[in-house]
Amino acid sequence: MQGFFIDIQGTLIDDKNHLPLPGSREFLDYLNSKNIPFILITNNTKRDSIEFQNYLKNLGFKFNNYLDPLMVLDEYVKNKKIASFGGDKFLELMQKYDIDYKNPDSIVLGLKLFSNDEIAEIIELLLKGSELIGMHKTSLYHKDNKRYPGLGAILEMLKYATGREYVTVGKPSVSFFQRASEILGINFDKITIISDDLKGDLLPAKDLNMKSVLVLSGKIKKPEEITQNPDFIYENLEDLLRNRRDNGR
Repeated sequence: MQGFFIDIQGTLIDDKNHLPLPGSREFLDYLNSKNIPFILITNNTKRDSIEFQNYLKNLGFKFNNYLDPLMVLDEYVKNKKIASFGGDKFLELMQKYDIDYKNPDSIVLGLKLFSNDEIAEIIELLLKGSELIGMHKTSLYHKDNKRYPGLGAILEMLKYATGREYVTVGKPSVSFFQRASEILGINFDKITIISDDLKGDLLPAKDLNMKSVLVLSGKIKKPEEITQNPDFIYENLEDLLRNRRDNGR
C-alpha cells in the first residue's frame, strides 16, 4: 500500500488522558523515515483544529497532514441558521455560526451524553423540518472508563424516531474520506486505514476498497468483541510497527 489514514483518539492517544499510546510516536517516525505518506484523520470536535494539531506536535508527533470535521463544516452550513447540540467546548466552537434554536435550517450534533429533554428538543425541531447534520458517526463513546452509544448510534435513533435522513461531516462519510485522499493524492485502493473503531471507521473504509487495520487500544478491548473482521488486527501501533520491521517493510 502507498499511504495511510491514521485515526487519533484510541489509536495515537488514549481516550482518558489524551497521551501517546505505546508505539504511536515511533510509528509516525517510521513512516516519515520511509517517506510513506500519511494523514491524521480524527472526529475531533472539542478543540479548535489548529489548537489540537499543536497539542499533538507538543506530544512529539511529527506530521504534515491532518483533517477533522471542523475543517469541512462550513461547506454544509454556510449561510444557514443552525441549532447546535453537544458538549460545552463544541458549543463554543459553533458560536461563529448563525445560531437559532427556534427555526434553524440545520441541527448540528456533536458528541455528548444527551439528556432526554435534549433529545426531545432535537426531535421537535426535526419534525418541524430542520435538516440533521452529525459531526461524525462514531459507534461508541468512551467516558469515565465506560462505553456509551456514539454519535452514529444517536443519529440512527433520531432517524428511526422522525423518519428524517441525516448527513455526516466527519468519518466515515465518503466526502470526508475523499478530502483526505485528495490531500495525499492517493486513491482509496492504495490506502490503509488504521483505527480503533471498527464500525465507525474501518468497515465503511473497506467498502471504499481501503485496507483496514484494527488496533485494540481504544473502543474494542478484546478480539471476542469483534463482530466483523478487518484485514488486520494488532494490539496497538507498537505491535503493528514490530510486525512491519520483522517482515522487512
